[in-house]
This record gives sequence, C-alpha cells and structure tokens, in this order.
Amino acid sequence: MMDIEEAPEHAADASAADTHHEPGSSPENPTPTSRHALAPLAAAALLAACGGGGGGGGSSTADAAPAVGVIDFPIAGYSHINPTNDAEAARFLQQAQFSSTPAEMAELRGMGCAQWLSNQFARYQGITGWNWLEARGYGAVDANGYFFNQYPADFMIWNQLLSGPDMMRKRAALALSEFFVSSLASAEFTWRSHAYASWWDTLVRNAFGNYRQLLEDVTLHPAMGYFLNTKGNQKENTNTGRVPDENYAREVMQLFTIGVVELNLDGTPKTSGGVPLESYTQADVTGLARVFTGYDFDTSDGVRHPVDSYTIESKAFAGKRMSFNPNRHSNLEARFLGTTVPANTPGPTALRMALDALFNHPNAGPFFARQMIQRLVTSHPSPAYVARVASRFNDNGAGVRGDLKAVWVAILLDDEARGPASLQSTTFGKLREPMLRFIQWARTFGVTSAAGSWKIFELNNAATQLGQSPLRSPSVFNFFRPGYVPPGTALSASGATAPEFQLVNESTVGGYLNFMQGVIERGINCPEPGVPQAAWTNYAYDVQANYSRELALVADATALVNHVCLVLAAGQISSASRATMVSALNATQVTTASSDTVKRRRIWAAILMVMACPEYLIQK
Repeated sequence: MMDIEEAPEHAADASAADTHHEPGSSPENPTPTSRHALAPLAAAALLAACGGGGGGGGSSTADAAPAVGVIDFPIAGYSHINPTNDAEAARFLQQAQFSSTPAEMAELRGMGCAQWLSNQFARYQGITGWNWLEARGYGAVDANGYFFNQYPADFMIWNQLLSGPDMMRKRAALALSEFFVSSLASAEFTWRSHAYASWWDTLVRNAFGNYRQLLEDVTLHPAMGYFLNTKGNQKENTNTGRVPDENYAREVMQLFTIGVVELNLDGTPKTSGGVPLESYTQADVTGLARVFTGYDFDTSDGVRHPVDSYTIESKAFAGKRMSFNPNRHSNLEARFLGTTVPANTPGPTALRMALDALFNHPNAGPFFARQMIQRLVTSHPSPAYVARVASRFNDNGAGVRGDLKAVWVAILLDDEARGPASLQSTTFGKLREPMLRFIQWARTFGVTSAAGSWKIFELNNAATQLGQSPLRSPSVFNFFRPGYVPPGTALSASGATAPEFQLVNESTVGGYLNFMQGVIERGINCPEPGVPQAAWTNYAYDVQANYSRELALVADATALVNHVCLVLAAGQISSASRATMVSALNATQVTTASSDTVKRRRIWAAILMVMACPEYLIQK
C-alpha cells in the first residue's frame, strides 16, 4: 500500500473570451493503432504539405500547500515500474506529463514510477489561473474592457501549460478538458476570461480527486452552464409551450458519462441480434432535463462597477457555482435510466440523485477509461487494457469508486503502456496532438516569457499555426471524435480508431511545420509584452526557448541528434532516420569556434527535423 496525499479542495474558477489573433505569431471501435500503422499517414501528410515525394468557489485561494488527506490504495501487480534506462524513463514521462528533460528522467529513475506518481499526487504548488489573471491586472474594471475579452484566458492557459510546477496534474487536467468540453471559443458573457480560468482551476483541482465530485463541479460551473444552456434553464410552462432545455441532459449522458451504447467492462458494445444496445432514449433525455432547471449565474454579491456610462457586475459569479432558484425548477416527476425522481423533490436533491445515477451506471468506468487511455497512451487500446482501467475506476482496490488517482495509475503503469512489446507492436500508439507538440517543445527547452505576460493568443489557425488551442474546441465534441477512423486508410480496413487524425490535412500539416520552424528559431512574437492589454504595436519575441544544453553538444551532430531524439521522442527514432538527420546537419560545418548564430541554426534544424519526423509524431 502507498500513502497518496489528496489535493486541496480550493476553488478558483474563471472564464475567458475574445477572438484576437496574433499577427505573425502565429491551429468506434475494433483493433489498435500503432506507430507503424500511423507513420505512413503522417509521412504522406508531411510530404504532401511540403511538396515532397518518395521515400470554486468564488475567488481562488489555494496556490501553495494543500490540505492533506491520505488515501490508501494498492499499487501492485505491474511489471515495468522501474525504468532501466533513459529511453524508458522518457517514454513514461511523455505519457504522464509534457516533457522528459535529463533532470526529469534522472528524478524518475532515482525513485521509480510508483513513488514518482505518489509525489505528483501530493504536489499542488502552482498559482491558479484565476490568481494569475488577478496578478496580471485582468480583474480591473476600466476602459481596457478585460471583462468583455477572451484573450486574457488564452494568456492564462498558455502560462499554466508552458510553465510552472504540477506538470502531471496539468496534463491530466488538459485530458479532462477534452472529455468534459466547455469551449472559450463560444463564450459571450462578461468576465468570460475569469470564468474559464475558474473552469481550468476546477479541472486542475479535481484532476486527482473523485470523478463524482468532478462531475458535480462541472455540471454547476458557470462556464458549462453557459456553454450547454443550464444557465437560465427553466421549468415547463403549459401556457406558452416552454419545455426544459435538453442540451446538457443529452450531452452529460452522451459525452460526459455513459455514451450512446451499452458497454461491457472492456468498452466493447453490448449487442442484441448483432445490433448495439442504446444506453438511453429520448424519454431519458426529457426526464433528466427537468433536473437541470432552476440554475443561473450566482450574482448574489450584488456588486456592480461603473464603466463610462454603464455598470458592469462583479466578477465573483465567474468563480462560483451556479445558484439555484426553486421557482424556476420543474417539480414534475423525472424518470431516466431506471431512476425515478419523485414529483416535488427539492432541486439539489434531484441533482444529487441524477448525478449518482450517472456516476454509478456500469458504462461510466469503461466509457471514461477508454478515452483517458486514448489521451495519454494509445489511440486504440485493447479491450483487456480498457477492462483493467475500468475495473480500477469501479474500485480503486480499497472500495472507492471513481478515484481518479487510481485511474491514472492503472493507465500509466499497465503492461500495455509500459511493456517493451508495445514498442514493436503494429497496433499501438497515438498521433501527438499539435498543441501537445508545442507544449512539449516549450517545456523541454525551458521556454520563458521575459515580461512574464505570456502573450500567446489562440493558435487555431490551421494554415499558419497549430489548428488547435487549449480550451477552444470548436464544439462540445472536442477537436476530434474518440471513435474516429481515418477513411480510406489501412486503419479503416481494421476499424482502428485514431482520433487525432481527424485534425490532419494538408493545411494543418503545413501550418504546423511552418509555425514550429518560426517558433523554434525565434519564439513567439508578442505585442507590447510589458503591458497586460492586447495592444497591437511594438512587437517583441518575448516568449523564447533556452538551448543551453543543446549548445554544449552542437559541435557533435550525432550527439545532438541523439539527445533531441531522446528528450522529444523517447529515443524512438530509427537509426536510419537519425543517420539522415546527422548527414543533413553535417552539410554545414559547425565547431566550437563557430559563431553563435551558426551553432543555433544547427540546433534549430535538429529540433525541427525531429518534430517533423513521423516516428516522433506517432508516440508509443
């Protein structure tokens, strides 16, 4: 048994919006996927793009030490929990967090995966998104109009992801943000940046908590309330024909808890006569929708601030759960999923009953487990892998259901994730998401913002940027579907899911390469880095990498390539590909006496070649 400290239950919820772009700175079922199966698609896409061919609560309070609550559950039965070399350590770290620097690999190898995970679960030291906005001045009510803008939230989330401690917690929170989707892109309400900072803080706070608490916090969060119409949802009115809005009731079942078909423990569909059994009906949606009536933004603090000729409400609501108004709540009986909420049940009780029913549904474990495996480890996990993780969701080994720490342990330490057989498998691996490649580059090479402002806007432009940006999914269905199978490919013949390939086309591949080439060389070009507002003048490359480790290796092209392949690709670049890279670098002579510019050009080229390589793009 291992003592694992619970994270603090502090809250700092906030929102974001505004669609400014940074000029010049640059966005269901059968067999597994693998780097060998996926690499030809990645290579073809790269060649096509390049023209080549051939070959809360309320305010955020908890930035530092957590309140400690010890949770015991067994970490046992895993065969590969002590990395024996740097490549194994890097592979684990690139699944569990964003980077695998030499120092991070050494730390992991010194303690083993189990102790490393325990340490991550106990850590919570970083500034919250809400408090970062406040520290940067974005809580001010003035002519800059931060309360109407989205860009402060973009700066906030990039700061959270590209810097600071708690990297595994943030990696888990980012994965959760692609499951419990609420998108900044469609937020059109005041204090939207604070609401989405609070949303991010909610995911971070709950990342190592319990799924049931997370489900409740997600349901009552103002960002989700606005996004899926729980905010202002009212009971039926027979005189006007009004009925409760069904949006959240449908999506909380379809996307956040149980999915559309009944599942076995291993995530495969249950069938009758060869036809998958539906997990819910329209009647279930209609009944459940009654539970989610009567909620709205909590503006009970009553504070309003004058701005020019009008007033703006206090930002407090953006960091608080939505409030309940019994006069707007449906008192009709609600039936759904075999559960009956009797007529006239108080709203909070009805909500608890509904969320308990969803949480305890037999689909919840395998539905959640499979998608989290997809986000962290492999696109098409085997049914046995899903079953093992779902079993830990159902019972962490100490009788607790929904323990997310146990889920992460089960995903990351499973033999399918850690074992050497997976590296040789033709049915294992995942395409790295563009935003994860960018985050990995930043973390690996020590990116900092000289002004501390992190003025990186959303990077969704597919032609010139990443085609993807955190907290900015184009819809509730995330950036890609978990059951996506690339049509007309070798994967479609076997039905292997490869969700991230839904983002791949000539524009996104070319946009990614061009964006990363500029970023690797120069960093991010930010307007007026020293001021919080989005002033569109006086650009400077404020967000830049530190290549000091690489400069020490630059005269030896082989050593440089091996190093970059290790820290970015866990050493999973073939000897043939490395030889090609070394040959390209050696076409220009570089010695210890070469100019700094010449040395840096070699480093930039090495990093770009690795980050463009199909063997890097497919993570195993």
